[in-house]
Amino acid sequence: MRLISPPARSYYAASAPAGGEAARAPLAGECRADVAVVGAGIAGCSAALHLAQRGFEVVVLEAHSVGYGASGRSGGQTIFGLAASQKSLIAQVGRDDARRLFEMSVEALDLTQSLIREHRIECDYRPNHLHVATRPRHLGELREWIRELHEEYHYGSARLLDRAELGEHVRSERYLGGLIDTRSGHLHPLKYTQGIARAAEAAGARIFEHTRALHYEQGAELRVHTERGVVRCRHLVLCANAYIGALAPRLARRILGVGTYIIATRPMQAERARALLPSNAAVADMNWILDYFRLSADRRILFGGRVSYSALEPPRLAESMRRRMLRVFPQAADLAVEYTWGGLLDITLSRAPDFGRLAPNVFYLQGFSGHGMSLSALAGKLIAEALAGTAERFEVFARLPHREFPGGALLRRPMLMLAMLYYRLKDLL
Repeated sequence: MRLISPPARSYYAASAPAGGEAARAPLAGECRADVAVVGAGIAGCSAALHLAQRGFEVVVLEAHSVGYGASGRSGGQTIFGLAASQKSLIAQVGRDDARRLFEMSVEALDLTQSLIREHRIECDYRPNHLHVATRPRHLGELREWIRELHEEYHYGSARLLDRAELGEHVRSERYLGGLIDTRSGHLHPLKYTQGIARAAEAAGARIFEHTRALHYEQGAELRVHTERGVVRCRHLVLCANAYIGALAPRLARRILGVGTYIIATRPMQAERARALLPSNAAVADMNWILDYFRLSADRRILFGGRVSYSALEPPRLAESMRRRMLRVFPQAADLAVEYTWGGLLDITLSRAPDFGRLAPNVFYLQGFSGHGMSLSALAGKLIAEALAGTAERFEVFARLPHREFPGGALLRRPMLMLAMLYYRLKDLL
């Protein structure tokens, strides 16, 4: 087994190659800024964009290239809500703040589409998302979910589908019913991230690639040290997520990088693609270890699933992922797999996002737990609001309590792997 493979192996990197954009030089020497942002994923680039639009001088430091992490490797599904359930959020912060969190998750969907339109980001966005049931108990969960959405949150763009209606969107005998949301959707995540980065630069932000932030000195003026330079700034925003590591050990102990994987088949003719996913919706099942899939713009099946809590790539990955795909679409048995890749997403113990401050002038965003495709752009906007003097909405997220993963550096992964056995068994029942 080996560590998660680099993004160059992904379909996204192949269809939006970094070489198609002007190379961004690494930082060399000293520079000054109002705000330094660490990490050029969606959250970091969105923070840079919204801060620059408010007149802040912004520098972004990226250890690899724009979209290298989860932002550029994910399933590309934009979904309402958070990874933590509303009931869980109510228990953590109360009914009023839980409602605000839900409403901001919906705002995040609208912001995604607004950014795409305003900045003319060509990222293959398509509407519609389905949560689908593989077990009879899931149908009851869907009925309770839609009741909650309609009656308690007045969210009207989602509705239930019975098995016959579901066939209008996904042609598979595996599923018993579903919930479709027309406000959610899917896109090419690397093209989207690169588009936000270009918009941030057009607004005045500077992005330095291949520039790893090593450590920072706290004070009224912060000094962020890289391998070949220093940034002097008044504010620091940490958006490194699963790659935060030694830069902020306190944050690293509150998240865990979990491996997740995707395959892409060869392209299909339009008629055949419609025969599998007639409405071109994105799909995710309701298992704890879920499958998720959609069509690419060139009509490949992009099929994701499996997790690795050890952060090691499973053996025979393409073969095992293809078997999962054929459980859903046995009619795709002749489709060759042309790309296989993985990445690390950062999860929190509660599965709620972890936003806050390490100091009055040091902010952080992390722990999207698989629901960051749209929420991360809003998170960047909330940072800009907070630095401009209106932190109320940011503080709603900051009030979410978070604990470190138990077991310390050596045992946290083995302990979590044991805990996940329960959920794997539950998926089978």
